[in-house]
Amino acid sequence: MSAPFERSRAMLLAMARLQDDHNRHVAEDWRARGFPYYRAVWVECAELLDHFGWKWWKRQQPDLGQVRLEVVDIWHFGLSMLLLEDGVDDALVSAFHAGVGQPRELECFRADVEALAAEALTARRFSVPAFIHLLNDLGMDLADLSREYIGKNVLNNFRQAHGYQDGSYRKTWAGREDNEHLLEVIEGLDAGAEHFPDQLWEALELRYQDTVEQS
Repeated sequence: MSAPFERSRAMLLAMARLQDDHNRHVAEDWRARGFPYYRAVWVECAELLDHFGWKWWKRQQPDLGQVRLEVVDIWHFGLSMLLLEDGVDDALVSAFHAGVGQPRELECFRADVEALAAEALTARRFSVPAFIHLLNDLGMDLADLSREYIGKNVLNNFRQAHGYQDGSYRKTWAGREDNEHLLEVIEGLDAGAEHFPDQLWEALELRYQDTVEQS
């Protein structure tokens, strides 16, 4: 296999390991629990369209930063579905390696979101081709997905560590959602650094605790 192909495999495997770790943190036996990941995918698709804009009766400006994060949210659930099937096999790596990076018009975005949601809702499957179309619509490559996935994975684990399941976690910090803080923090860090996840966690902790003390 070529070096670029192996880099694609390495990024997908790294994300798969993080996803499995996170899922086991939520429920050690997550693979046997039958969680409706397909439902999470189509619900997240609706949230994604809200950030992108779909209402023809009012002016809407896409919030592309939040759109990208919603795409990453969808990938968390889609990757979980893939791990329950064949995992990161050669077919999956080939699909991403060959498909990502094929330019598409942003005008295709809404239809591509709907195609992904429809597959999840009717067939209860995660459509890799439809998801790759979303990445190409937004001009995201696999490295972009990996970087932003790691960021959101850290935030998801941060939420769990601060009481997300028992309801004690506050998702709004100083009047803004934690996703918005995440975007700002990522911009100030080197996502390629070896200790990027640890640095991101520390930065989130400082912001979160600061808002707790002010409230």
